[in-house]
Amino acid sequence: MSREEVSAPRVVDAADPQATALAAAAIRTGHVVALPTETVYGLACSLTGSGIHRLLVAKGRPANKGITLLVDSLAQVEMLAVVPAPARRLADHLWPGALTLVLRPRPDAALPELLTGGQPGVGFRLPDHAVPRAVARELGPLPLTSANLSGAPDATDARTVVRTLGRAVSLVLDGRPSPGGVPSTVVAVLDPQADAVVLRQGAVAPSLLAAALADPGSDARR
Repeated sequence: MSREEVSAPRVVDAADPQATALAAAAIRTGHVVALPTETVYGLACSLTGSGIHRLLVAKGRPANKGITLLVDSLAQVEMLAVVPAPARRLADHLWPGALTLVLRPRPDAALPELLTGGQPGVGFRLPDHAVPRAVARELGPLPLTSANLSGAPDATDARTVVRTLGRAVSLVLDGRPSPGGVPSTVVAVLDPQADAVVLRQGAVAPSLLAAALADPGSDARR
């Protein structure tokens, strides 16, 4: 009997009207859930030390790498991090989309140590996909990382998530195959007076980053 037959998580069509509620309920009770995004499938869990630990175990991921937070709005970011003007410009122009912003946590945020992996910043991602955003809208910011074993190829469909991760994931929202491709661009803005620093060049073209950062009108519109 195959691993998929003996250790398959529940799979629910992401278009099912109850999909978001089912995912939220699973995450609230400490489980890891797989969600489609506009690039690859991701794993989400509760913003707690125990939830992140379970996610790391599911992936076999080292604890010192940190985990990005899935959000549905810039307002959710502002609850947890300092958002300097350059980061706001980038968010205004390039979210939702394949951009991860690394920001310094607010002193009162009290984020789990496993989230940061000992790093000074936390990544935030607002994907251009309705399914993960709906779950973040329901629960608030959520740890999110790619739905694969650490070092293995990314999963671009629900079947691959089931086959590779088994019961380490309790629920998979099947949003049909994701396109895969280039990962998100990662930009750090860790201090109010600091310049934006590209940590990883990805799906967002450098010309788009430059145009967003050069737009002073974004600040005036707030």
